[in-house]
Amino acid sequence: MGASLRALRVLVLLAGFYLLGVFLLAALAGADYAVFTYLHGPIVYKIVIPSLVIVIPIVRGMFMLRTPKEDAPAGITVTVTAAQEPALWEAVRDVARQVGTRAPDEIVLIEKVNAAVSEESSLMGLRPGTRRLYLGLPLMMGMDEMQLRAVLAHEMGHYANFDTRLTPLIARGRAQLIRTVAHFHERSAQKIANERARQDKHAAKRIAKGRRATKVDTPGLGAAYRGMATVYTAYGNFFMRTTLAAACRQELAADLAAVRVAGRDATASALRELNALDSALDFYMSSYATLGVGAGLLPRPGQVFGGLRNLLDARAQDLEKLSREPSTEPASPYDSHPPLAERVARIEALPDDGRAGQAARPALELLADANAALTALEQAVLTPQALALKRVDWEDLVHESMTVYADQGAQEIREACTAEGAGPGLVALLDAIDADPAVRWRIADRFPKSPEQAAAATGDTAREFARPVVRRALNQLVTVELTAGGAVRWQLSWSHPAALRYPTDGFENLLEAALDATVADQPDTEPLRKLVRAHASV
Repeated sequence: MGASLRALRVLVLLAGFYLLGVFLLAALAGADYAVFTYLHGPIVYKIVIPSLVIVIPIVRGMFMLRTPKEDAPAGITVTVTAAQEPALWEAVRDVARQVGTRAPDEIVLIEKVNAAVSEESSLMGLRPGTRRLYLGLPLMMGMDEMQLRAVLAHEMGHYANFDTRLTPLIARGRAQLIRTVAHFHERSAQKIANERARQDKHAAKRIAKGRRATKVDTPGLGAAYRGMATVYTAYGNFFMRTTLAAACRQELAADLAAVRVAGRDATASALRELNALDSALDFYMSSYATLGVGAGLLPRPGQVFGGLRNLLDARAQDLEKLSREPSTEPASPYDSHPPLAERVARIEALPDDGRAGQAARPALELLADANAALTALEQAVLTPQALALKRVDWEDLVHESMTVYADQGAQEIREACTAEGAGPGLVALLDAIDADPAVRWRIADRFPKSPEQAAAATGDTAREFARPVVRRALNQLVTVELTAGGAVRWQLSWSHPAALRYPTDGFENLLEAALDATVADQPDTEPLRKLVRAHASV
């Protein structure tokens, strides 16, 4: 289907929204005329007035809603000339030329694994305007140049097919349907709330007079509004399904444009990488980039997003496994993109174009100064509060953050020990155990229990449940003492969770044995005392 026919269909669907409003207004007018003709008395106004109220959201939906403006992603606008950033602009312009469309006027770097197009068009998208390409730096980190060209060609393919011209038309229809339905639901909820408030006030007066309050009930209230919402929701589902089918075909056509520019294998691998990179970025941001926020720390400038490169290198095998299993489900029922697995399968089923294994540099090398771009992106995306945090190297960030969190996690243990008269510190707890070994089980009893532990609350069985609780508490207090004294250090790992680096070989085995001795039926605290005393001042 050509661009003109696609635009015509969208216009017809949008006109259908207005025709639906006209039909509903006509039906209400006809109903009101019949009421005036065949009914008399107060009942006439009880029917006509609510119908007139229902007219308001219908008219608003038809004539008072404007096409919504898209919210631009956070990012930095690259306003450099070709002389300042030649490689990036040359690649973008070359892809646009091959696809058969003009290059974007601006490139906006964003913090997502994504690339998207936008155009400030007018006349509901029929008149072109400023064209922008939104390009994610994390996307560039995980791809080579040919994979990135495939992504760019897909987005430029929408320009060449005039798909982006239809976006404002579709957005207008969807926005009007959603807002009209929401307005009907709001009016229904407000009518019920007002009636409940009135009945609550009446009930309060009855109670004040010593009488029994009547039950608050709102049967049937707001039914007319909900009925109107159901009508518009039904048309909205039809609108969404119809435009979705066309949007899916546009995505597949854009994939073919990417194959023509970058080759079959580069395009398929780029789509596979999207699946892995998106998961990798989420994991990186939660486990690394923001690890130190609770301790008032951030990585060095440029590393909040730039550190992702270290994770991608260290976990290449894990990412390869993810890339072999692209998603088989769309992101949402109304996502215009077919499932990733379907798109990859369609591309890989194409004939071999002889461009397999073509050498390509990392996509990030298209930037003249990647670190400067990453630093500028931080300034645009992070809040002023985040930018004010202390900046440290990755190794210090991991150690200092984990030290703070370990100390915070030991607070509950200190409180339990203090409540049993054992004191808040490790030495005080060991002294209390020597004086009364049963204090261990009383301390363990202050921590939450699982159903199994609660069922075995007495005797030897309960003690066996309590033993590992006491052991973990002791181990956490030892960690706090040793890190405070500088004897152990939390070590950064890009392939595994942070782990403690102990002072000597065999120290961990000695610690395990000392903890076992402390929680034995006949406790011996001396091995743990000697071990900690030798490496930290307690």
